[in-house]
Amino acid sequence: MSSSAGALKRKKRNLFLSVVGVVLISLSSFGAVCFARWTPRLGLDLAGGFSVVYQTARTVSPATLAETVNILNNRVNGLGVSGAEVETTGNNEISVSVPGVKNAAQVLNEIGQTAQLYFRPVLCYAPPYAAPRAKVGEKRPTTKSLPTSCPSAYQLVTAHLTGSPNSGNGVQYEVPPDPSLSAYPSSSVDNPASYVLQKGLASSGFPYRYLEGPAEVRGKAVKTAEAQLSPTGQWVVNMTLTGAGSNEWNTMTMKYFHEIIGVELDGVVQSAPITQPQETTWSSFDGQVEISGSFTQASAQSLALALQFGSLPVRLHQLTTQTVSPTLGKSALKAGLGAGIAGLILVLLYVLLYYRALGAVVISGLALTAATLWAIISALGHTSFSPSFDLAGITGLIVSIGITVDSYIVYFERLKDETRAGRSIRTSVDRGFKSAWRTVWAADFVSLLAAIVLYVVAVGDVKGFAFFLGLSTIMDMAVTWFYTRPLVILLGRSDRLTRGGRFGIARGLAVAGKGGDG
Repeated sequence: MSSSAGALKRKKRNLFLSVVGVVLISLSSFGAVCFARWTPRLGLDLAGGFSVVYQTARTVSPATLAETVNILNNRVNGLGVSGAEVETTGNNEISVSVPGVKNAAQVLNEIGQTAQLYFRPVLCYAPPYAAPRAKVGEKRPTTKSLPTSCPSAYQLVTAHLTGSPNSGNGVQYEVPPDPSLSAYPSSSVDNPASYVLQKGLASSGFPYRYLEGPAEVRGKAVKTAEAQLSPTGQWVVNMTLTGAGSNEWNTMTMKYFHEIIGVELDGVVQSAPITQPQETTWSSFDGQVEISGSFTQASAQSLALALQFGSLPVRLHQLTTQTVSPTLGKSALKAGLGAGIAGLILVLLYVLLYYRALGAVVISGLALTAATLWAIISALGHTSFSPSFDLAGITGLIVSIGITVDSYIVYFERLKDETRAGRSIRTSVDRGFKSAWRTVWAADFVSLLAAIVLYVVAVGDVKGFAFFLGLSTIMDMAVTWFYTRPLVILLGRSDRLTRGGRFGIARGLAVAGKGGDG
C-alpha cells in the first residue's frame, strides 16, 4: 500500500509540475517580449511599404534565378529591413515586397542595382562631353572609337605624381585632362574587355571623367567588404579578397604601382585611388584592401553592401513598382478580428455552459496558447527568418483556433463515453485521454502535414498562412499533452470540483453522482 501510495503521489506531483511549467513558460515568455517591447513584424498589407517586380534581361536557368533571389534577399537583410519577401513569380520575374519602409526609393536603388564591379587602370582624365558642332547643311560628325592611350603630357603615370593623394576632392595628380577626349561621349556599354570613358560619382565634386583600360580584377575577387571610419575621420571601405582574388589584385597593383586604379560599379567610378602612394616600393596587400575617396557614410555603406553580397549574375529590368498603404489592410484586419473575436466568445461561452468546469480548461488553454504564440511570433520578428505577419498569417491562426477547440471536444466527448460505460470520472480522465490522444494526434498531424506541403510548394500569402497554421498546430499538440491532459486528470481527482454543483465536472459530463471510484 505504501509503495502504491508513493507512486500515486509522484504521479500527482509530475502532473502538477507539468501544468505549472506550461503556465510559467507561457507567461514568462509573454512578459519578456512585452518588457522588451517586441511586437510581431507586420506584413506589407498591414504595415504598408512597397512591392516591385523585376524581370531578367535575358532568359536564365533556374539556378541563376535562385542565385539572384538569394543575393537580393541578402541585400534587403543587409539594409536592416525585416519581413521582406523575395521570390520568383514565373517568366524570369522576381517579386520583392518590403514592408514598413518610408524611404522606398533608396531601398529600391540599393537592392536593384546590378552591381557589376570592375577594377580598371585609369589612363588619363577627360573633360565633360561636348558634342562636336556641325556646319550648316552638314551632318554632325560621327565619334570614332575611344583611343587606347593618352598623350604623354596627360598620362597618369608615376612621373607625374607630385605628392600624396588629396582625398578631399579626388584630385590625385597635377595633370590636366586630355582636351581631345571632350568629343567622346561617356561609354554606354560597360564591357570589361574594352576601353571605357566613365563619369565619377556626382557627389564627389570631381569635374572630370576617366579614360580606363580593360578590367584587371572583377567583383568576384571580393570576399567581404565593410564601411568604416578611418583614423583620419574619413569613410573608407575595407575589403577582404578571396585567395584567387588576392593573387589577381597583387598582379594588377604591381603592374600599376603608383598609378590610379578606378573602382567602377555599374559604369560609374566610385573611387580612383593611387596604388600605395606612400610606399617607395610595391608590397603585397595580403588580401586586405582599403578603398578611399570622397565617400559619405551613405555612399561607403552602399558600396560595401554591393561588394559584400556580390554582383547579380544577370541584369534586372524593373517592370512595376507599387506603394502599398496600410489603411486598407488595417481596416480589413479590424473587421476580421472583430468577427473572429465575436465568434470565439460565443464558442467559449458554449463550452463553458456545456462542459462547466472543463470549459474553464478550454479558456485557460487558449489563453496560454495565445500568449505563447504572441511571444514566439514577436521573437521571430527580430531574427533573420522574420516571417511576415500579414492578413494571411492571421487567417491561419484563426483557422487553428477551430483545430484547437476540436482537440478539447474530442477529449471531453471521450470522457463522456467512458462515464456512460459505468466508469468513474477519476478513472475516465486517464483512460479517456489515451483514446482521445490518438484522434487528436492524427488530426493535428494531418493539419501539420498540409501546412508543411503548402509552405514548401506555395509562394506569397499562402506561405504565410501555412507557416502560422503549422506553428499553431504544433502548439496545440504541446498544450494538449503537457497542459490539458495533466490538468483534467488533476481536476478529475478532486471530489469538490467533480461534484461541484451546477459547475462541477460531473454536471458537464451529465454523469452526476459518479465522481469517485466505483
